[in-house]
Amino acid sequence: MPGKNLTRDEAASRASILRVDSYDVRLDLTTGPENFHTVTTVTFSCSEAGADSFIDLIADSVEKVTLNGVDLDPAEVFADSRIALSGLAAENELTVDATGRYTNTGEGLHRFVDPVDNEVYLYTQFEVPDSRRMYAVFEQPDLKASFRFTVTAPAHWKVISNSPTPAPQAAGVADGVERATWSFEPTKRISSYITALIAGPYDEVRDEVQTRKGVVPLGVFCRRSLTQYLDADNIFDCTKKGFAFFEEEFDQPYPFEKYDQIFTPEYNMGAMENAGAVTFVEVYVFRSKVSEAKIERRALTILHELAHMWFGNLVTMKWWDDLWLNESFAEWASTTCQAEATEWTSAWTTFGTSEKAWAYTQDQLSSTHPIAADMRHLEDVEVNFDGITYAKGASVLKQLVAYVGREPFVAALREYFRKHAWGNTTLADLLGELEKASGRELTEWSKLWLETAGVNTLRPVFEVDADGRYSSFAITQTATEEYPTLRPHRIGVGRYAVRRSGSGDASDVLERIGYDEVDISGERTDLTELVGQEQPDLLLLNDDDLAYGKIRLDERSLATALSLPRGFADSLPRSLVLGATWDMTRDGEMPARDFVRFVLESLPGETDSTLLRVLIGQVSTAARLYTAPEHRAEVSALLSSSLRSLAESAESGSDAQFQLVEAWAASTSDPADEPRLRALLTGAESLPELTVDTELRWTFIKALAALGAADEVEIATELDRDPTATGKERAAEALAARPTAEAKADAWAKAVERNDLSNQMVEAVSAGFRRSADLSLLEPYVEKYHAMLVDAWAQRSVAIGERVVGGFYPFSLASAQLKDASDAWLAANTDAAPGLVRTVAENRDTIARALVAQERDRRG
Repeated sequence: MPGKNLTRDEAASRASILRVDSYDVRLDLTTGPENFHTVTTVTFSCSEAGADSFIDLIADSVEKVTLNGVDLDPAEVFADSRIALSGLAAENELTVDATGRYTNTGEGLHRFVDPVDNEVYLYTQFEVPDSRRMYAVFEQPDLKASFRFTVTAPAHWKVISNSPTPAPQAAGVADGVERATWSFEPTKRISSYITALIAGPYDEVRDEVQTRKGVVPLGVFCRRSLTQYLDADNIFDCTKKGFAFFEEEFDQPYPFEKYDQIFTPEYNMGAMENAGAVTFVEVYVFRSKVSEAKIERRALTILHELAHMWFGNLVTMKWWDDLWLNESFAEWASTTCQAEATEWTSAWTTFGTSEKAWAYTQDQLSSTHPIAADMRHLEDVEVNFDGITYAKGASVLKQLVAYVGREPFVAALREYFRKHAWGNTTLADLLGELEKASGRELTEWSKLWLETAGVNTLRPVFEVDADGRYSSFAITQTATEEYPTLRPHRIGVGRYAVRRSGSGDASDVLERIGYDEVDISGERTDLTELVGQEQPDLLLLNDDDLAYGKIRLDERSLATALSLPRGFADSLPRSLVLGATWDMTRDGEMPARDFVRFVLESLPGETDSTLLRVLIGQVSTAARLYTAPEHRAEVSALLSSSLRSLAESAESGSDAQFQLVEAWAASTSDPADEPRLRALLTGAESLPELTVDTELRWTFIKALAALGAADEVEIATELDRDPTATGKERAAEALAARPTAEAKADAWAKAVERNDLSNQMVEAVSAGFRRSADLSLLEPYVEKYHAMLVDAWAQRSVAIGERVVGGFYPFSLASAQLKDASDAWLAANTDAAPGLVRTVAENRDTIARALVAQERDRRG
């Protein structure tokens, strides 16, 4: 399997004979808007004299290749994104002179022009295999080396890399542009995927942090047109708390010389842990009001990337099978830090509400995989940055901490860092340290939790005697046929009673009257500690959210929950019960209409921002996909009117008011809402303390467009008010959302038939395309969608391919015809690219689950 898709076997073979010492990379970024000049000199040794190997490079052209003083013919040695290296010596020096290409896909060296001031901004994104888009490199994590970058760029730019930025040296004038050269000091031995280059007229804010090894400079950067919105003080405060916590927890000083955080445009993910130069998505520079959930999420992301300086950067997985050693640990460490060292003390509640729900969803798709996954090649890796690798892995680590004890767990991590600093590891290395520190044998635990896929479902099974007490009590555990593993769990069992207020049901509360922590395993675990206890009004398995597993409510408990949607004073048990009903709805055990009503009755007075965000997303999905078609119009109208009413009655200026207004505008398909939307947009009407700022204006414009009440002229006028890159994306989404065949055809042509839009524009156009209350507008695209898949994937990068294949799937149809079409395509294209097959299969899984839920809702 040659070319871009490096296999694990090829990587192991190459690493068995090569040791890379250093890279000297020289870049000229002044050669034009499409290309840059890149010259790489690599020094490396080979343990088998005379052996053959190869180095990776994705470039428009290669001008010169010199190996150990001998010029090689580029036409003969450069093909299929590789440069063949024959007859290697014990010590080797290779120089590759090439022409690289900027991207607009968020991969490699991304180039962006700010429409506000026409300034150019560059940044790199190299994970998984894209450092080879900027320089010639042995592209695998276990061939670490020292990297020296020398960069020529316009003199007014800032240039940032892994090492501290040196003073620029004048480099003359070319095409009327004054140039300068920045010569960075070599890095320590790191993997190529965490090297970085960020360049452009970024604005910066400076600070510093006292660490174990002295003062470390801190920097926060963003585009000039966003500087007015940059809250650097908050970012620095969170960062400093993370430094203190991680150095203490890991007993290891911060490994690098400085720490910069750069907010970059058109970014594909939340952030990337480049050593000492972390890049973030620009939505974390808040140019308008955002929910508290998003502010909390930014703090978690800051801490997650900082944790990577140890997990992933100082100690790196040998191959991508152990990607979880990076991501799951960074997720666990950042949530722990957030809960114990910042104002977000309920971070684990947020984790359970949001991240664990993501993991449960991912773990029930046909594409699920073990946490320690079998990554045969790079195409496997590129689609595995998912809810298993992040959220399930962190959930299991939380359980492991409880299993071995926090103190032994931390002791093992400290020894792991000491022993493997600047090296590469596997799962066995970490488990070995955990076994030594805790005295527990973890081989079986690893097999059950890390090396198998799927999620278990836990149910209470009991009998009650004439006095209302449990005469027997057990917890049963089931798994799916495809993933039959039953695992050990430690869970809390909470017993709750209704406390009547005397003033009506609305103020009745659920009070916990008993709690037991128990260990369960196998198909059935009998619990004698519950026998003799009075049956409570509500029994809650996995109370305190200790375990990773789906839970079910018994009939009495479900009735209590449905009758008292606001009965819990604390958001954690409330979120667990709501999560259980969500699972029951998705699994066809509860009518979607019941779930919608339960959530709508649970929303008034909700102050947990993340829980509110998650519930709004779930109830919208239930109304749109899980409700039987014959009931959908009624449920959609109920959802829209309820969200509007809740927004109008919410506390003035509150987070809930803001989220509910957004949700109402995003969900409405009722033409009767047009006057109210337009009145809020124009200021003719208002809600107390609700500021209709730039983003909220776009929310209303998109809603009006989807109703057919905002045309091209109005959308263009709004874009004139906000002529930014984000404004262009919002306008593109609004145009695509219009309920006409012409608007849908135009969106399809722009993003599917053509291949020139940036990553974020593809995402915006596809979001507008999918938004349609008139499902007949999407029906013609079932056949078109499946017909375009193979060519569209082949012609695009992974990032753009995933956006097209995932974004233009007509989910809203949620019909047997759509599922059958996807089934037929999957059956006929078993040899298609793995990433394409996985994406289509996940889309199909969503519809299959929706059909099961619809059938249950139909029965009522």
